[in-house]
Amino acid sequence: MDRIRIVGGNKLNGTIPISGAKNAALPLMIAGLLTDETLILENVPRLADVAQLQRILGNHGVDIMAAGKRPGDQEYQGQTLHISAANIIDTTAPYELVSKMRASFWVIAPLIARMGEAKVSLPGGCAIGTRPVDLLIMALEKLGAEMTIDAGYVVAKAPNGLTGATIEFPKVTVSGTHVALMAAALAKGTTTIKNAACEPEIADVADCLVKMGAKVKGAGTPIIVVEGVKKLHGARHRVLPDRIETGTYAMAVAMTGGDVQLAGARPELLQSALDVLIEAGATVTPNNEGIRVSRNGAGLSAVKVTTAPFPGFPTDLQAQLMALMTRAKGASEITETIFENRFMHVQELARFGARIALDGETATIDGIEKLRGAPVMATDLRASVSLVIAALAAEGETMVNRIYHLDRGFERLEEKLSACGARIERISG
Repeated sequence: MDRIRIVGGNKLNGTIPISGAKNAALPLMIAGLLTDETLILENVPRLADVAQLQRILGNHGVDIMAAGKRPGDQEYQGQTLHISAANIIDTTAPYELVSKMRASFWVIAPLIARMGEAKVSLPGGCAIGTRPVDLLIMALEKLGAEMTIDAGYVVAKAPNGLTGATIEFPKVTVSGTHVALMAAALAKGTTTIKNAACEPEIADVADCLVKMGAKVKGAGTPIIVVEGVKKLHGARHRVLPDRIETGTYAMAVAMTGGDVQLAGARPELLQSALDVLIEAGATVTPNNEGIRVSRNGAGLSAVKVTTAPFPGFPTDLQAQLMALMTRAKGASEITETIFENRFMHVQELARFGARIALDGETATIDGIEKLRGAPVMATDLRASVSLVIAALAAEGETMVNRIYHLDRGFERLEEKLSACGARIERISG
């Protein structure tokens, strides 16, 4: 199993290109099931999760052709995927494929909307708390699907198609909003989605659906109105830049010191996180090419942060911020309100010497002057990258084990960091 070896202490200086957003690329690929014409997606990141979803879609008979420059070519860009679901041969998504990634469960929405039936295994994926698919099932039932759970599979039937309805989510759900949006696109009549997630990735998927002929208003706000159409056509769409990757590298620069241009980043996608970084002592300058982040000389200040749905501070940057705060002056507080069981990185950060106390959903971090390198283990996607951030500033060598988590969500992480002066390498084995 691959590991990453890091020798800390170097500042980061240079340019890091920001990849396309994983959290938009996955639902956009799934949206390709809604049409029998070709959907062309540009700026798709090369990630383990993207490759896994390609396998899942292939199982349904979807033809996917990847094009684009390979890493190492000049002006590296993400890959371009040509997705053609002209011949769906199977409406069942089996356990052995879905269990590896939760987002793959979302294929249920386009399959039932277009084919009138779907049988999808209950998902596996991240080990963070309980993420029931109940809200997704509720949304499809509202649109007239007959839903049953049989031997670990969700079976959906709508032989006469779906019908528009009002779907009101009891709590904000990104998954539920994606599923409702895709299913409603081909439903008869109008669907109103209330308490919808406002994440930029939802708006990006809606933009693509509109290019495909869908009628969607209000995506990116709490109320989305979808007027169903009979058929969607092909389109070309560029995946928006990854705000979580942007925030992660911004925090890495704040941690080590230095000056880095995050090329292609869009500040409006993560303003709350950038505000926290400025408060912590980093200099953040949006420009025409992206966002420039630096910290020279000034120390880090403690902050108090509570995670919240967009436009609040993203839960997916919570672990990275905690790593940063291990070296801040004073006591920081981070409260997690989105997912339970999302502090698995605490005991690993403690191996660097970090002082972190947990009380329910709040972590208090007492900053220390120096972290020391240690062997650590990645527990989930975001936690694993927080260990990399800590290691970049720690004295001595750190070995990060179980890095397959990193490959699920960060494209060419060690290449991007080493190009800016980090001593980081992947060790195969």
